[in-house]
Amino acid sequence: GTRLQRLATSWLCHIFLPVMSYLSKISAAAQLVHEDEFRRMLEPGRKKMDKLIGRLPKGQESPFGDFPTDYTRPGDEQKRASALAVMGTASLSTPRTLEPLASARGKTTPRTARLTPREPQSARSTKLSPRSPQATPRGLESSGPPMAGAFKRRNIEPSEFRRFYDRNDLPIQIMHTGTQNRIAWKVDVEKLDYHHYLPIFFDGLREKEEPYRFFAVEGVYNLLEKGGSKILPVVPQLIIPIKKALNTRDGEVMVTTMKVLQTLVLSAEMVGEALVPYYRQILPVLNIFKSATKSTFDQMDYSQRKRMDLGALIDETLEILETHGGEDAFINIKYMIPTYESCVSV
Repeated sequence: GTRLQRLATSWLCHIFLPVMSYLSKISAAAQLVHEDEFRRMLEPGRKKMDKLIGRLPKGQESPFGDFPTDYTRPGDEQKRASALAVMGTASLSTPRTLEPLASARGKTTPRTARLTPREPQSARSTKLSPRSPQATPRGLESSGPPMAGAFKRRNIEPSEFRRFYDRNDLPIQIMHTGTQNRIAWKVDVEKLDYHHYLPIFFDGLREKEEPYRFFAVEGVYNLLEKGGSKILPVVPQLIIPIKKALNTRDGEVMVTTMKVLQTLVLSAEMVGEALVPYYRQILPVLNIFKSATKSTFDQMDYSQRKRMDLGALIDETLEILETHGGEDAFINIKYMIPTYESCVSV
């Protein structure tokens, strides 16, 4: 009886509890999926609107790719009607020639030239709006400079990861578990060519649609976890994907990219020092959003565990870059972000 109890205790401590803790831990990719479900309740048509205005890339029209340009798409009339209902008839109406109207003398006049009897053409031309330059005294015009749009979200272009995934060129497939999904690799991660696959997965960090985003984020963490010495030689190939993801200026994409950047620095030795020459490509966007910290006043932010605060995450990322970037890291960070103060005690 005592021996069976020891075996049961040993199995519970060494096998069952570690496996359950591994399965119960929510990964970064699964957390993004959960956040999407919460936002879908609050903003039901947000992603559809982003696709309509061009902020998100559109998917393929069929499993075999897009239709030819001269092919009539199925459901074009229904899509046009729904788009008119969402965006309004004036923004999507196409210019067309209107039927001419017959005048009293038998001549035809265009419909655009038709005037009401109460408002002749001369009366229309003499009316001035209160905002017109002629209505305001000279020197008092209030036409200011246009908005710079530094914080405005940029349109997200289709990534290389999307193209490779649609062609079925990646050795991954989904593995459904009880609480969250995971990636089932068809090949051992240690045997993969990191020079080929790691930049592709990094390029998918700017995706915001499933299944592309889940596979890209989860795949990046899996590759960085088991990469070891293979990561350092690939660092120069990761700069352009990181820069593209940060330049979208989308808060969700930037948060995901900075978390991955922290994991990249901590994944292997000398990676932080290898990133120092590329600070001019990575840090300018962080300088813009460094003060974008959520102000809750006297309230409590219960989502701190998710680490979604952009300003706090930028400060945390800069501290990790300085700590693991060597002796030249601080001067290079200070050159790109003048408001940054060193976290290393002298």
